[in-house]
Amino acid sequence: MDIISILEDKKQRRALSKEQIAYFVKGAADGSLPAYQLSALLMAIRLNGMDARETADLTMAMAASGNMLSPDVGGVPVDKHSTGGVGDTTTLVLAPLVAACGGKVLKMSGRGLGHTGGTIDKLESIPGMQVELPEEEFVSIVRSVGCAVVGQSARLAPADKTLYALRDVTATVDSIPLIVSSILSKKFAAGAKAIVLDVKTGSGALMPTLEASVELAKAMVDIGHHAGKSIVAVVSGMEEPLGSHVGNALEVKEAIDILTGRAEGPLKRVSLFLGSLMLTASGVMKTEEGALVLLNRALESGAGLQKLKEMIAAQGGDPRVCDDVSLLPKAPVIYPVQAKAEGYLSHVNGTALGLAAQRMGAGRVSKEDIIDPAVGFVMEKRMGDFVKAGDTVCTLHAASMESAKETEQRVLDALTFTKEPAPKARLLYALVKPEGIIPLNE
Repeated sequence: MDIISILEDKKQRRALSKEQIAYFVKGAADGSLPAYQLSALLMAIRLNGMDARETADLTMAMAASGNMLSPDVGGVPVDKHSTGGVGDTTTLVLAPLVAACGGKVLKMSGRGLGHTGGTIDKLESIPGMQVELPEEEFVSIVRSVGCAVVGQSARLAPADKTLYALRDVTATVDSIPLIVSSILSKKFAAGAKAIVLDVKTGSGALMPTLEASVELAKAMVDIGHHAGKSIVAVVSGMEEPLGSHVGNALEVKEAIDILTGRAEGPLKRVSLFLGSLMLTASGVMKTEEGALVLLNRALESGAGLQKLKEMIAAQGGDPRVCDDVSLLPKAPVIYPVQAKAEGYLSHVNGTALGLAAQRMGAGRVSKEDIIDPAVGFVMEKRMGDFVKAGDTVCTLHAASMESAKETEQRVLDALTFTKEPAPKARLLYALVKPEGIIPLNE
């Protein structure tokens, strides 16, 4: 068996055997296959796809490419994963809130991918925060605190770590087989028993159409269910940034603002819905309604914020940021982007906004790029809002005035205004369970 024959088979749209998949996954994990051949295979998979059996084989091979944990965390280990979006800071709200309600959140997150932000990059904007921890310490923090969020261990799903980095720089991010195998292999390897998936749809999502998003959600739920996991997926909207803050330190600030009760909005609403599913999937609560009551109590009492402080401290970070967000990195230039004419904000190009943040330094264009944790922007208007000429639609946090001026036009180009009233962006579309798809109407 050799990589050339595997490339030829996939180029010719032939299904790969379990053995062929195991071969190239091993080569990605141990470095025996060069990046240029792996990149070629990723593109062939992106263009020609994989069937359900191939996707399942790829997922399991990637999960088994390193250690497979069976962690004792004092409860059912639960994980949540988003397929990525702009201003999607749900993990930083959810993990401490669910832990405050008795859940055990075992979260392995990624870095920025394409135009989407990465939870690990956001956490690293907290002074001292350690996201690369030994597996034993990771599990110990979950057992004692109730939650921990770390980067992918070199010993867990190492094949995915290689392929994940290559996908970001080879335009192969938006492939259902590659997304499914990347997400679920990490969950299986880390030992999650309950999994909640947040599959985004819309202009700022990896899957821009609702049909593709539902297809992705169903594929992951089917594979997770057959692997014996308690798994459910939500298809949620990404027509505009979920939170108002976009950028690493800025998104940490917004999560803290929600946990302190200073902020409301779509990010909070989606976080609470996902949290209710985490608590029911892991058996902490029997009903989603009861779970929502518990989560709101944890918000109002400050228990969720306290858990975030405990998690930050346990991972070596400075928990004082929860009481004083000015301790987070700050950009030297604050620049308002003003509307040129009046009208209703009717459409937002979420991908364009994500790329604008990336080019400011909040994300990576190549995998060697160093992120500036301070830069990004705050959206001051949401879809459906009426805007007057001269109103600030977005506040840029930039490294220089030159960067601010360049980003200003990119932001304005991403926004469409109309004379007619426009609807608010939809948040929730569907709940996908092993037994079927339930439409949602929020």
